[in-house]
Amino acid sequence: MTQSTGTSLMEHLRQVPDPRIERTRRHELMDILVIALCAVIGGADNWVDVVQFGKAKKEWFATFLKLPNGIASHDTFGRVFQLIDSQALEKVCIDWLQSIAGQVQGVVAIDGKSVRGSGHGGQSALHIVSAWACQASMLLGQVQTDKKSNEITAIPELLKLLSIQGCIVTIDAMGCQKAITKAIVHSEADYVLNLKGNHRHLHGGVAAWFEACHASEQIGPAHSHYRECASTHNHGRIESREHWLMAVPEHLKRATKYWTNLQTIAMVRRTRQVAGKTSDETHYYISSLPLSASAQTIAQAIRSHWAVENELHWSLDVSFREDACKVRRDEGPANLACLRRLALTQLQRETSLKASVKSKRCRAGWDPAYMLKVLDCSVLSI
Repeated sequence: MTQSTGTSLMEHLRQVPDPRIERTRRHELMDILVIALCAVIGGADNWVDVVQFGKAKKEWFATFLKLPNGIASHDTFGRVFQLIDSQALEKVCIDWLQSIAGQVQGVVAIDGKSVRGSGHGGQSALHIVSAWACQASMLLGQVQTDKKSNEITAIPELLKLLSIQGCIVTIDAMGCQKAITKAIVHSEADYVLNLKGNHRHLHGGVAAWFEACHASEQIGPAHSHYRECASTHNHGRIESREHWLMAVPEHLKRATKYWTNLQTIAMVRRTRQVAGKTSDETHYYISSLPLSASAQTIAQAIRSHWAVENELHWSLDVSFREDACKVRRDEGPANLACLRRLALTQLQRETSLKASVKSKRCRAGWDPAYMLKVLDCSVLSI
């Protein structure tokens, strides 16, 4: 590939070790990896689709791949991806993502998603914890686990792989853990974590303090307040959100002692009006940000967190039909999930075509020139 980023992607893929016995190799591993990645970008959702894409584009692939025995069968694709070490492919993916991300700024949202179709019988569905750079709208890294409950141990491992100095890390209530605050601060980042009943005493103390302050109308000068209002006329919905940020009060400092660098607590009250009916809900957060950061900064971080759902998880489900995929054996689900995330990253980075991810996949499948744009290169040479 002539452009540095394209060359880098292929060079990263070359680092994936071939798990097969040498005498049984009828197809080059790079041929299999490149065809699979291009096919997933171009609309393939399973190994049968990948083979059909490869056969349809065989002449094009033959211009830059070796193809000593043509296009491999879907059984071969399935077996190879069952054997490839998914953590090795994941590392290649993360190394590539970090090489194109550069120094990340702003909010990094961490959240998990299960690949529902990968579970069957007594086997748990694959669960992947991802870090999403909200301002850059791109994936920074991921780690796999076999259960959602294992996010607590997976998140610190993910943080070790990331370069997020100066960022604000947001995580839902599952990730609101003392060890995770320590790992975030060790990464030279700040955090805004959703606080719920899984930390009953701290949650109760924070809630009681805000309630007491509001009841007495004596919230005091050491706080920051920010209000925003959004309306969705098509759905007849009006939503307002009020945010209060306060320094941790003296009587709660003992309860927050083992939460690394915890400086402030926040309350968010959301009020919705839909079809003439009003509902409200209150959420609480803990943060390492100082009071001087302001409630508006907290509001922006909390709102940005939804990008990991809207831009990553939703796209994987709707545009790639991830949850419907029935690839289940061995390393297959994790490796195909990794290819999807690489494909999604490249499709979102390509901005010359103003269209949805689904439409871009179609265009890439139809038009080799556009496929090269998505791969971020002008000429393929492997």
